[in-house]
Amino acid sequence: MQEKKKAKQHICQNGLKPIPGIKNIIAIGSGKGGVGKSTTAINLALAISKAGARVGILDADIYGPSQPLLLNTKMQKPAMQKDRAGKRLDPVLQYGLQSMSMGYLADPDAPMVWRGPMVSSALQQLLMETAWDNLDYLIVDLPPGTGDIQLTLAQKIPVSGVVIVTTPQEVALLDAKKALLMFRKLGITILGVVENMGIHICTHCGHSESIFGSEGGGKLAAQFEVPLLGKLPLDKRICAEADVGKPTLVSDPEGEISALYREIADRVTTQLSLQPRDYSLGVRTVLTE
Repeated sequence: MQEKKKAKQHICQNGLKPIPGIKNIIAIGSGKGGVGKSTTAINLALAISKAGARVGILDADIYGPSQPLLLNTKMQKPAMQKDRAGKRLDPVLQYGLQSMSMGYLADPDAPMVWRGPMVSSALQQLLMETAWDNLDYLIVDLPPGTGDIQLTLAQKIPVSGVVIVTTPQEVALLDAKKALLMFRKLGITILGVVENMGIHICTHCGHSESIFGSEGGGKLAAQFEVPLLGKLPLDKRICAEADVGKPTLVSDPEGEISALYREIADRVTTQLSLQPRDYSLGVRTVLTE
């Protein structure tokens, strides 16, 4: 049985004003590539959507967009509309999500040979010139690192909170710490840490092994006094499903891994609900499990 819950606009960093059509922006970041951030982002977006909210996902990795692959929308192109706000792109719809990515607009095989200011400008255009339709949450899948995209996000885009994704491996934790400290320094609320690829369970014998180390995400969360939102396993099904454009929440919505994503998504929105609210846009009723 589902109960009604309100989706509220929350105050963002540095007094930035909300973007029309979007109540809350949640960034998914990591200091290092290869930690499963994009796969985590799309499955969290799907989990929040399946709980009854209106959700979009913005692929902010201009150099290496991956969301069109994960959503199985590589061949789609956003339509252009013209309204009082000028010319805007319609988000691409898939699996109940509104999505936008540079991957829809550029040759997928051509490298983006752009300097930092051009990349920052492209991010703002993708966000501001997309006709987002009354979103409760926009999930922003950030590129790895602490560069121009992250600074643009912090300085010019109203972000309600950020989730840090890491593996337990020490080299990943070093970069995750830098990302966490950067967002904190820039005034963005850290909603918590997700530890990915923590435990691998052999499909043949059932033996479990911590290939990338253990408890790293928990130690990071404890060190900076933020919640550990959850742990995800190293499971080949997650990768296989992502590669064919059917994320886990789509291909196996009732499975044990989907249940983990739903638990993490619930903790993310719960942490966000604890933040100060901005009542300028009112509230809208959504459903949550």
